Amino acid sequence: MKVTVAIDSFKGSLSSIEAGNAVKEGILRINPDAKVAVLPVADGGEGTVEALIQGLGGRYVTVPVKDPLGNEITAGYGLIENNGHLLHTAVIEMASASGITLVPENKRNPLVTTTYGVGQLISDAIKNGCRNFIIGIGGSATNDGGVGMLQALGFRFLDAQGNNVSFGAQGLKDLASIDASQAMTELKECTFTVACDVNNPLTGTNGCSYIYGPQKGADRAMVKLMNEYHKNYARVSLTFNKKSNPDYPGAGAAGGLGFAFLTFLNAELKPGIELVLEAVKLEDNVKDSDYVVTGEGRIDSQTAMGKAPSGVARMAKKYGHKVIAFCGCATVDSNLCNQHGIDGIFPIIRRPETLERLMDKDVAKVNLTDTAEQVFNLLK
Repeated sequence: MKVTVAIDSFKGSLSSIEAGNAVKEGILRINPDAKVAVLPVADGGEGTVEALIQGLGGRYVTVPVKDPLGNEITAGYGLIENNGHLLHTAVIEMASASGITLVPENKRNPLVTTTYGVGQLISDAIKNGCRNFIIGIGGSATNDGGVGMLQALGFRFLDAQGNNVSFGAQGLKDLASIDASQAMTELKECTFTVACDVNNPLTGTNGCSYIYGPQKGADRAMVKLMNEYHKNYARVSLTFNKKSNPDYPGAGAAGGLGFAFLTFLNAELKPGIELVLEAVKLEDNVKDSDYVVTGEGRIDSQTAMGKAPSGVARMAKKYGHKVIAFCGCATVDSNLCNQHGIDGIFPIIRRPETLERLMDKDVAKVNLTDTAEQVFNLLK
């Protein structure tokens, strides 16, 4: 029997790899000769760096960077130096340097918040030899069009007098020209694959300012202003790159960071789960498996809408395999997942206990292992 286990983290309890190894232990109790491949998975958001460095033998690198308000903090990224196809690869979550959780609610103001820290992470990774980048861009505090990131990489965004524009969306109103002569030369050797699960354009009523500005601290007046500032940014960017397209799906992601990656770094935007599953080579393991195991802490109707377990199930169904999902809890609408490739959903809670105890790492591991043992006893 061959089983591929690709299970998302049980947030606050087990990491992706810890959960996968717990399932593996349960399977091997029943069938010691089974071949069980445990792969890390995440959906491109929080937890992606941890999943990939744990599962692919990387390490975590910390760097002093500017937070969204320009204060110095410590952030980090995953560095995978040699893992088959993932050579000299950096895995970055932009939220670690420019995330909304880094800004107190009373100080949230997308007119001033910057993505400069994201650029500092990329710059450090380049100096560490990385030329391939996997970047998650969810959870941003910013609406600067990614200009801060590019400034940290050596691009100059100038006003009519030739001075650098200020940080934040407010700087875009003064933008008159873009100078790449001092940008890091190594960028030409780099590939950027960006986890992006939204289709918003840069500007307009469905653009980043109108849709995401309010949750980052913008009032109605600020939203209208920032949308105009982004129009100016798009016009000036067109003189730099004639293929620049502010309407490209995902250009408005993370306050326009998607647009910066597309226009200045020749990036590819992909749904987060597709990006991660490709990175861990899930298909290579799944195609000759007998069963595929996935899951996450909570399975509900949203699981079917592009989260990690649905991506794993979709891949498994390409080869006609049965898919088993384990979870901490399953909601009343979780059976929607049965229509999206998951054949059976099994909550791992085995006795009434407090939530605090159930989420204890050791307790969760025992419950997951024991539940996997019982399920695979049926399949023996």
